[in-house]
Amino acid sequence: MAEILLSEAEKAFIHHGVQDDLRCDGRTRLDYRPIILETDVVSNASGSARLRLANSDVLVGVKVELASPLPDKPLEGRLEFFVDWFALNYSANATPEFEGRGGEVLANEICRFLQRSYASGNTINLAELSVLAGQQCWVLYVDILILECGGNLYDAVSLAVKSALYATEIPSIKVATMDGDQPELELSDDPYDTKRLDTENIPCVVTLMKIGNHFLVDPTPEEECCSSSGVVVAVSGNKKITAVRKIGSGSLHPESLVSMLKTGSEVGAVVNKILMDKLSQEESVGKSKRIGFMR
Repeated sequence: MAEILLSEAEKAFIHHGVQDDLRCDGRTRLDYRPIILETDVVSNASGSARLRLANSDVLVGVKVELASPLPDKPLEGRLEFFVDWFALNYSANATPEFEGRGGEVLANEICRFLQRSYASGNTINLAELSVLAGQQCWVLYVDILILECGGNLYDAVSLAVKSALYATEIPSIKVATMDGDQPELELSDDPYDTKRLDTENIPCVVTLMKIGNHFLVDPTPEEECCSSSGVVVAVSGNKKITAVRKIGSGSLHPESLVSMLKTGSEVGAVVNKILMDKLSQEESVGKSKRIGFMR
């Protein structure tokens, strides 16, 4: 959580607003801040997306490469995540959260949580990435660049990753048998001969922070400072929770935890549906007619 100096009066104002279901920016406890999203922003990537959630700015690029499958999963491809936070060190918007090794620790935490979120068999069919059983598969390298941190980083990263995977195009490939019965892979010469992943059940992350006797979603850095505990919940498109992480040094009552998980599941399902609808609308417009903040 971000470290921002707040006076006792400011903290009391935030507490009272959460109690009255009217936050400092006019939102209710379960409202998100405005989100700006654009896909296909990196020309040399297989898929990409840039998302801005208030002051949090995230750029995601996906590269698709052929590699050997893991020994324990010979019939599946895989996803690998990497979070780059070094841009914040040279940004005027750098926060104390990223000073020293803080940025590296947070980046590793996000990577591990994403791996856990996608590990469930109900999120993405990795068997679709298999090319030659036990020998070759597609590996999706998901590179996440954090341009600015304005609170609620987990949610922003998850939405950007899902959008980038939605836009990812995997080249068509054929397996031909040559002399000696040694298989040979042939990539299609047609750049439009590609396939897409089924991203319907890829999880979105919902962060819930507890302030007083209530909890809220999409916390600002100031609200994070007023909270001592919270949970990060990864929710798939079918409302299933794929990963949970406790954040903060404070404790949570079992009843509060159950209530937070239930709310996180409901909010996550709504966010998933809205995101998929918006991605479909953007795709129907066509690349040439899009107008975004990268153009």
